[in-house]
Amino acid sequence: MSKFRPEITLEDLNKLCEGNMGDHLGIEFTEIGPDFLKARMPVDRRTKQTMGLLHGGASVVLAETLGSVAANCVLDNNTHHAVGLDINANHIRSATEGFVVGITRPIHIGRATQVWEIRIETEVGDHLVCVSRITMAVLEKKNSFTAGMRKFNIGGEANTESNS
Repeated sequence: MSKFRPEITLEDLNKLCEGNMGDHLGIEFTEIGPDFLKARMPVDRRTKQTMGLLHGGASVVLAETLGSVAANCVLDNNTHHAVGLDINANHIRSATEGFVVGITRPIHIGRATQVWEIRIETEVGDHLVCVSRITMAVLEKKNSFTAGMRKFNIGGEANTESNS
């Protein structure tokens, strides 16, 4: 049985990256599994540092994108949303070309917090590039939510009223 809401599609997830850092770095969601999300990111001029290697910050952006999206995909987005509290990353090996692939799985899904592990590997050769862990706070929505969360309200009606 999937941990994610059944109405979520890859098209929905990829729309979340439009017009923000995920779009700028070329992050693309590629698979929804029963307990994981997978996305890939190119290793190119946008994601390399001056030595020609994948920038550690780009790996963290991929990790945070995967963990944040996954955390929100297990919640009822009409009543709750998840935001990052902490992220760490260990950079294991460099990548210089092609794509890296990240996969996130839950370590803990609780009422107030969630913890997700993200493993980033090279697309060719499956060499481990980075291991990351993100802790998310689960918050109750009290008023209207942001445009970004409206975009995330997959399968439901967007709240366009302001409750101020």
